Amino acid sequence: MRAAFYTLGCKVNQNETGALIRLFEQNGYTIAAEGEQADVYVVNSCTVTAGGDKKSRQWLRRAKRENPAAVTVLTGCYPQAFPEEAARDAEADVVTGSANRHSILACIQRCLESGERVVEITPHQRGEAFEELPLENFEGHTRAFIKIEDGCDRQCAYCVIPRARGRVRSRDEESILAEMRALADAGYAECVLSGINLSSYGKDTGATLAGLVEKAAQIPGLARIRLGSLEPDLMTDQDIARLAAVDKLCPQFHLSLQSGCDATLRRMRRLYNTEQYRQVARKLRQAFGGDCSLTTDVIVGFAGETEEEFAQSLAFVEEMEFLKVHVFPYSRREGTPGWSMPDQVDEQTKADRVKRMQTAADAVRARLCAAMEGQTEKVLLEKAVSGNVFTGYTRLYAPVAVTAPGCRPGQIVQVQLGAFDGRRCAARLV
Repeated sequence: MRAAFYTLGCKVNQNETGALIRLFEQNGYTIAAEGEQADVYVVNSCTVTAGGDKKSRQWLRRAKRENPAAVTVLTGCYPQAFPEEAARDAEADVVTGSANRHSILACIQRCLESGERVVEITPHQRGEAFEELPLENFEGHTRAFIKIEDGCDRQCAYCVIPRARGRVRSRDEESILAEMRALADAGYAECVLSGINLSSYGKDTGATLAGLVEKAAQIPGLARIRLGSLEPDLMTDQDIARLAAVDKLCPQFHLSLQSGCDATLRRMRRLYNTEQYRQVARKLRQAFGGDCSLTTDVIVGFAGETEEEFAQSLAFVEEMEFLKVHVFPYSRREGTPGWSMPDQVDEQTKADRVKRMQTAADAVRARLCAAMEGQTEKVLLEKAVSGNVFTGYTRLYAPVAVTAPGCRPGQIVQVQLGAFDGRRCAARLV
């Protein structure tokens, strides 16, 4: 049997698809190459926006056209958050959710044997454990992403993820460390810890993210540890001090913002204001002696956002001097408090604000990267783009292009940074 996979959404989804691929391989499946016909088509869905649901259905329809006899599978966050709607999707022969991932193979087998649709979406339960999945095969990747947490206990007004992922569940610390040891032994120099709400890791088990990072730093062969997205209100002074003492930790922090306007943050039901965010950013930079970069996400056009509120958010983003900002237009999502809020912003205004916010953020990025010229940094080589030219990233996550004859992807090299061309810093080997 040959299976094909399509993934939508975040790094956690991508990590889980990698684990599902291993699960299928362990049970006798061959994974189809891109463009190759398959017997089973699996879409691991994202439901952050209604557009994600639409893309999942479109991909399944295309799979059916390619092979009408194939079994099509819809899994992931969309069916988990909206089980009744997903169960009606005629494009899918098998429908499962983001819980009990191991059941997917049995559901496919039932469909093959009976010829009938199988819908099995296991509801999330309070107190459920973190579901262990097979170790992803990171072949072709230069850094390894490790899922250490699932679920979110927050109720942000724009977000449907708690419905899709359930409550916070933390992975066993020794299981994480064992996987990191195996990855280091396989030659991976950098591991990225990820989760749905990474800052909540250990909330249910008594472990801590800082403690995990300290232990991971003792693994021989592992040169870098990087963290995924963090919640600013959960960054305590003690955590910051402990993280700053770990030499292997890349001092780049993706500190979730969403808006730089206090009134908007309140409507979003975020648990901090701009002054609290400012203080956490300042403490991080001080703890790392200035050798620290911040990246973030920003939503524009949330319900009720006025031009004045947008201007406040824009000014705050410029003030924080983020190395990189992902800017998104607010996507109204049924099943969230934001869906029914008054004063929804029209799509044209959202698009205009995205452009203005991204332009301002990119100008800050260009200035920060240009200021790095002449500095000596260590770069993880990502991929060869032509001849001996590689792209890669510094510890602070500055993008680099370097001519490195005799080197290979996944290797860490020392470079001197040159001019920033709007996309990457030119660099030469030291």
